[in-house]
Amino acid sequence: MQAFPMLSRMFEATLASLGAITMLVGETFSSIARGRIRVGLTVRQVAEIGFGSQLVVVVTGAFTGAVFTAQAYFQFSNLNMETAVGPVVALSMFRELGPVLTGLMVAGRVGAAMSAEIGTMKVTQQIDALRALAVSPVDYLVVPRTLAMLVSMPLLVVECVGLGILGSYYVGVEVLNIPGVYFLANIQKFSEASDIVMSLVKGFVFGGLIVFISCREGLRAKDGAVGVGRATTATVVTCSLAILIANFFLTMALNIIFPAGQW
Repeated sequence: MQAFPMLSRMFEATLASLGAITMLVGETFSSIARGRIRVGLTVRQVAEIGFGSQLVVVVTGAFTGAVFTAQAYFQFSNLNMETAVGPVVALSMFRELGPVLTGLMVAGRVGAAMSAEIGTMKVTQQIDALRALAVSPVDYLVVPRTLAMLVSMPLLVVECVGLGILGSYYVGVEVLNIPGVYFLANIQKFSEASDIVMSLVKGFVFGGLIVFISCREGLRAKDGAVGVGRATTATVVTCSLAILIANFFLTMALNIIFPAGQW
């Protein structure tokens, strides 16, 4: 019997968080529509989010492609389908692994840092100081990070996918002796423009989830350093779950919008 009140409280807390994030999204895009964009802060955030995340994204993509290629080869070789390894890895990187892994890596690196930075400003009353100076915290803190994330995430996804395919090519052709001509020809044959569009759309959506969840958790931080730590942990967990859940619904919707063989 005690489980029902607990589930009820969890459901209410989830709805409250969704409502708060929705309000933050509305305020952010309202500020952008009114032209309240701080170019200098946005450029610095692009450098921090995009350029600063390249190493982890590149390493993740390259080794994911390499490992997936080896696993696929060992299974497909039993069926004499070694040349199918290339398109399988490429399509997996485009449609699923590239966007999802990039989102998870960026959530762990950038989302946590973003939440900690804003949370520290909240508990040290720097955000109250901004309001006292008639500066909107959304305009100053959230809008530059949102624009930078929405620009950087699709590009990071492209890097992850590209390095994943390069890692796959190296392992498949140089290590496992798959004919390189067939490897590349099959990738070109079975890959479509819709695969690229799907990866970019997912990267854009995941970037939005990361930035708004991170900023929301930072803005609601309290109780000093302990509260900042809780906000950082909640950011990583919530962003990771949101990416995995959203990925399912995006996959279902995008496969209906872009059916295979139509592009």
